[in-house]
Amino acid sequence: MQTWAVCSAVLDYPTEQLLASLDDLAALVPDHPHLTPLLDHVRRTPLAQLQQDYVATFDHTRKCALYLTYFAYGDTRRRGAALVRFKDAYRRGGVAWDDDLGELPDHLCAVLQFGATVDPDIARSLLLEHRAGVEMLRLALTGWRNDDGTTGSPWAGALVALCDTLPELAGTEADAVRRLVEQGPPAEEVGLAGYAADPALASGPALISSATIPVGVPRT
Repeated sequence: MQTWAVCSAVLDYPTEQLLASLDDLAALVPDHPHLTPLLDHVRRTPLAQLQQDYVATFDHTRKCALYLTYFAYGDTRRRGAALVRFKDAYRRGGVAWDDDLGELPDHLCAVLQFGATVDPDIARSLLLEHRAGVEMLRLALTGWRNDDGTTGSPWAGALVALCDTLPELAGTEADAVRRLVEQGPPAEEVGLAGYAADPALASGPALISSATIPVGVPRT
């Protein structure tokens, strides 16, 4: 679960808190082939530049959305029910989702933190249910074109590391990934009353942060 914990932290919006925790994160995954280069990149890049790159990657690009139900349901009416299933899954693990912080329960960082600290089996089931979206995000980040002409987002290492913790794709799962790459998410635009704005349309940094991911709130 150390890999999930580190992925949750580095896929979050970069903050001073993240920079202060880099040594602790590195100690969780020493010499990891995919996470160590990402941690080194975070360490040597000015925070303002990291934040700018993060927003450009995850908040302004649909194919790099960190919200798992977006890949399966787009902005269709079925997405609302899928988001409720995430909240129900957290509840089965003994925690409640805090809607007051304005974040969606399907954010990949939240799922990974839940798996690393609360219930890995439930988190794994959520990841496998939305495996096509996870793989789509991996493909988008590994194929990301940088301004200098190179290929590969710095954050691609986190998705590669995450996918390495999951079973190898085969059969219908592989077919689902191919369809998603070819067709993209469903495009029916609807309102999602009670939930935050779609990640691809956000104009600012993600609301989630490693200090405030609303998983782990005791049930009342």
